[in-house]
Amino acid sequence: MNLRALRMFVATADSGSLGRACVQLNVSQPAASRQIHTLETELGVPLFHRVGRQLQLTSAGHDLLRRSRRLLADADLLTEEARALKEGRKGTLKIGATPQLMAVLLTSFLPRHQRWRPGIEIQLIERGGARQWIQLFERGEIDLAIVPASDARYPGRLLFPVHVLAVLPKTHRLGRREVIDVVEVVDEPLLVLQREFGSRACFDAACEIAQVIPRVLLEGTAVPTLIGLAAVGYGIAIVPSIATIEDQSLRAVPLVVRGSSIGHWDAVCWDARRLAPAYQENFVNELVAHAKHARPGHRLLRRAPPLPKPGRPFK
Repeated sequence: MNLRALRMFVATADSGSLGRACVQLNVSQPAASRQIHTLETELGVPLFHRVGRQLQLTSAGHDLLRRSRRLLADADLLTEEARALKEGRKGTLKIGATPQLMAVLLTSFLPRHQRWRPGIEIQLIERGGARQWIQLFERGEIDLAIVPASDARYPGRLLFPVHVLAVLPKTHRLGRREVIDVVEVVDEPLLVLQREFGSRACFDAACEIAQVIPRVLLEGTAVPTLIGLAAVGYGIAIVPSIATIEDQSLRAVPLVVRGSSIGHWDAVCWDARRLAPAYQENFVNELVAHAKHARPGHRLLRRAPPLPKPGRPFK
């Protein structure tokens, strides 16, 4: 059905005159007459009958006028929705992140973003390991993921460095160090994250470089649990620098291997094979700016050697 003809029908019904409707819609009278005639043919019923110089609605016209108004309102809403999507003012973004990143980065960013972009709905998906993110990208179930900048198949924007820390009591023999070499902790009972976590992968790689085998007492999934066990002397917790450490009896010391920091850069990544809407680019730019200001964990890293930034496809 031609929406122009439908608009002409509604305008004519409202004004009671085809001439006034033509002026309102800037359409010539012959063209308007054809539109009304075509619409009546398509619908199979007359819409108007003439009374003197006035056009009055038929009974069928009265019934179809209400429905026509609703249809035109829906069409206008659809146009506005499409315009909002194109301009990045409306849409849905599915964001994947670990529980820690949600806590230290997204909880401070999302309220501000929602004030700036009230038409963008953010759906958070909690996952842990790199394989899980790849599967979600492959299935098209997420638009963005905040992950270690390591997989060249998924480009992204760098956010901040994540160092690997040793969390131990201040009274421990290593508790006064500014940095600790990985060879100095491998004989201690260690509380580490499972192998799917990025900080654990960095720690294992450092142990291989140093050619040492760590004494792992516990492999866990929750950083607060590892820190809590370290506080009661159960072992040394090996955690990422974005961890929250509130216990005043503990120290968080950066780990190094042969003088170099252990860790990675986190990035907000996407699948380059998929067309990204404008509001996704806005989200990424604003998150990068926020991360530079927030710098999760930076207070724990004052003495740590800087981590080199990864190159392409990350920037």
